[in-house]
Amino acid sequence: MSRTPQGQRASLDKQPHEVAAMFDGVAARYDLTNTVLSFGQDRFWRRATRAALGLRPGERVLDVGAGTGVSTEELAHSGAYAVGADLSLGMLHAGKRTRPGVPLLAGDALRLPFADASFDAVTISFALRNVNDTDAALRELARVTRPGGRLVVCEFSTPVNPAFRTVYLSYLMRSLPAVARTVSSNPDAYVYLAESIRAWPDQAALAARIGAAGWGRVAWRNLTGGVVALHRAIRD
Repeated sequence: MSRTPQGQRASLDKQPHEVAAMFDGVAARYDLTNTVLSFGQDRFWRRATRAALGLRPGERVLDVGAGTGVSTEELAHSGAYAVGADLSLGMLHAGKRTRPGVPLLAGDALRLPFADASFDAVTISFALRNVNDTDAALRELARVTRPGGRLVVCEFSTPVNPAFRTVYLSYLMRSLPAVARTVSSNPDAYVYLAESIRAWPDQAALAARIGAAGWGRVAWRNLTGGVVALHRAIRD
């Protein structure tokens, strides 16, 4: 893990203890920082994720990489029973202070503490990119989902317009860390954020990996010009 006088950030090999420690360090102002850095688009992305899942009252949905539970709380607005799981205890503690009514549990995306076929739907938002074995995480999500259940992955992706892509990558590598220094409790973590987004597969490549992990009918929808993509799939 890289360390500076301001904080710490995980390396791109994404060891779980490094990722957890990094997110512990950003927990205090995580939600505010995300809203500032995304120009408020994070709220739209959460609503779009809920809509893509097609949740119904009485269903059970698992939110992996839930952090402070802001995404889990959004899912519960559907009437479904939503439970969040996250690797970072610091994030979970912050969430339990601000959202005491949201069920939040400690859990590793590679070893989820749930029985097979426990959920009607599963989702992971801006967290699959932080797991050191993407394919194993997708298989684990399939394990805890009933046959015919749904998956939605909400993740940063590749802008489709070449000119916009150039501007966006410049923002990631130059402006985003600078803005983070003004609002985040651990701004160095946002250097990792920028690097991990740049290294992440594009929409088609991620779709292929989802399909190879036990999911069928894989499709995606671009949000904000492809800055974010929603990948939706059905458990085979």
